[in-house]
Amino acid sequence: MNMKFTLVVAGMLLAATSSALATVRYVNINNANPTPPYTNWATAATNIQDAVNAAGAGDEVVVTDGTYAPVTVTTPLTVQSVNGPDVTVIDGGGLDLECLYLTNNTLIVGFALTNGTGGVYCESISAVLSNCVLTGNSAPGGGGASGGTLNNCSLIGNSDGAYDCTLNNCTLTGNSGDFNGGGAAYCTLNNCTLTGNGAYFGGGAIWSTLNNCTLTGNSADQGGGGACSCTLNNCTLTGNSAQGPGGGAYSCTLNNCIVYYNGASYGPNYDEGYSTLNYCCTTPMPPSGVGNITNAPLFMDYAGGNLRLQSNSPCINAGNNAYVVGSTDLDGNPRIVGGTVDIGAYEYQTPLSMISYAWLQHYGLPINSNTDTADPDGTGMNVYQDWVAGLNPTNALSVLQMTSATPTNNPAGLVVTWESVNGIMYFLQSSTNLAAQPAFSTIQSNIAGQAGTTSCTDTTATNAGPYFYRVGVGN
Repeated sequence: MNMKFTLVVAGMLLAATSSALATVRYVNINNANPTPPYTNWATAATNIQDAVNAAGAGDEVVVTDGTYAPVTVTTPLTVQSVNGPDVTVIDGGGLDLECLYLTNNTLIVGFALTNGTGGVYCESISAVLSNCVLTGNSAPGGGGASGGTLNNCSLIGNSDGAYDCTLNNCTLTGNSGDFNGGGAAYCTLNNCTLTGNGAYFGGGAIWSTLNNCTLTGNSADQGGGGACSCTLNNCTLTGNSAQGPGGGAYSCTLNNCIVYYNGASYGPNYDEGYSTLNYCCTTPMPPSGVGNITNAPLFMDYAGGNLRLQSNSPCINAGNNAYVVGSTDLDGNPRIVGGTVDIGAYEYQTPLSMISYAWLQHYGLPINSNTDTADPDGTGMNVYQDWVAGLNPTNALSVLQMTSATPTNNPAGLVVTWESVNGIMYFLQSSTNLAAQPAFSTIQSNIAGQAGTTSCTDTTATNAGPYFYRVGVGN
């Protein structure tokens, strides 16, 4: 009895699974015998909309070569071309229509969207376009794409490129905006290239977040040729221009970015009043932010458009890992190689040292692995340790050491003081028994270093002791 019951249940599950399989619908603009429900090539629909209307949730619509009319998709399904966007086109016809209107949880693969009042309008980022080309579309705010997620897509020559989208591995070229954000506005862009876009403010992008992107040759009639009011992490901004301030960036926060060779009426690379740069390669030295360098970035071939780093670029290992977003660079290679992230959109893959090249060059030290373990000033700390601690590796007086521990009554305890560097984070550890395992425990972390010396009060040190202390670099 038990065996029969088990077999019956298994059969019911198999039947349920079979009924839930997705149905494939077919579209061929040249088919002579279109017959619903369009489930084979012989009966394929001659337009995409008919096949979409016949499909249910989770179905797939397969489309062969041709130029098709705009489509509205209100059911979550997949629409995919056979041979890609070069030969499969959805044409808006210059009418007051988007080429595509997509509901949530839809997937569109391999189409060219052109001549629409908007290339695509998506109800949310769960609507996804992959391997599509959006060109020659026009609409206020997102003429190319509005909403949605775009993967491996190209947006070319649209009036207003992308609005409120997530773009991954996309190219945005020659898009223009009447006022803000020729390439992108209110978007998140990961591993994208933005070239030759233009607007009044933010030729490349405005009010967006950009990670591992290049912005080249973009322009603004006013401010922010490359970007305006954006956050940029590990981006390269070069060859951008503005008639007002900030040829590269205006009113932006830039981390681990190269901002070089841009032009503007003033503030050619960035505006000095509203932008904040950290661990960036730019000139002049920013008045705010930390970790910046002014050395030329040494691109492989700037004139030829190759913005990867030469083997001796000061940008190698010169960034801050805390600002890294994503595991790969613009080439799809590992984002952190050698322990510390590089500045810019491309990560140099075979560094000779784990230390910032700009830092080594500043102290005239050779760039190789032997330097990392050397101790040229005889302090007992090698060059790598000096770099981490922000010390001068060629000066025996530049050391990380305790200077005093003095009692205090307000509050009660001991004030511990050590030699320190501005911009370095320290932690303080204490012990009352050096024979214990472990001997030391951390009593405070994330202590911001001051120029000269830094002090911290141990409020647990209220009896006769003994008390032992050590300080380290890090959070």
